[in-house]
Amino acid sequence: MSYRLLAVVLCLPLLSGCSDYEWGWYVLNPSTEQGKTNLGFLLAGFKDTIYVSLLSMVFAMLLGLLVAFPALSEKPWLRAINRIYVEVIRSIPVLVLLLWVYYGMPTLLDISLNHFWAGVIALTIAESAFMAEVFRGGIQAVTRGQHEAAESLGLNYWQKMRLVILPQAFRQILPPLGNQFVYILKMSSLVSVIGLSDLTRRANELVVNEYLPLEIYTFLVLEYLALILLVSQAVRWLEKRIAIPSH
Repeated sequence: MSYRLLAVVLCLPLLSGCSDYEWGWYVLNPSTEQGKTNLGFLLAGFKDTIYVSLLSMVFAMLLGLLVAFPALSEKPWLRAINRIYVEVIRSIPVLVLLLWVYYGMPTLLDISLNHFWAGVIALTIAESAFMAEVFRGGIQAVTRGQHEAAESLGLNYWQKMRLVILPQAFRQILPPLGNQFVYILKMSSLVSVIGLSDLTRRANELVVNEYLPLEIYTFLVLEYLALILLVSQAVRWLEKRIAIPSH
């Protein structure tokens, strides 16, 4: 991870010298009206970005697991419900769903919904369809013999899933789960359009004030790059921790 991030950072001087543009990296140093530096203002966006992404990932996994179970049923109408949900949700752009949740759901349900929870709900719904497919594939990858062994022990369906099937399926689906978390991290940038002060929103606000979009958005790229490389490294470490020894 560190080598890739270092390579990108080392490429910045080369990028700076490929044209006559005068880079104004000093934009990260000036103080805001509250006495905080622009750099600190940008970095503070990590909090909302990480909170929204983590909560959305946890809720999407729970909802996706519930949606996946009907796909494993022998009843056609349950499988049909699963397919309808998955296909409909996957067909809606995340930004459109986010706007509908933020502006439409409070009107429809007569509730108050702030931008943070609107972002979490929208990302959860959007991601749950993909999570359902990940869980379905992981559960179906567990061999039939494991199901039969669990049934021979007298376990009911839910005990079999909880104690035997899902732990094995989790090893299978950990890489795609990591990919989906990276996807949520990137899609979380869309919550900036409804006013949440995440990394992207803060960068946009600073661009309006400082008129140096190239420098600020380049730094935004580095922020997301560092965050996503950190997540990727954590997933690889977890894969090694739970891997079954080959000997």
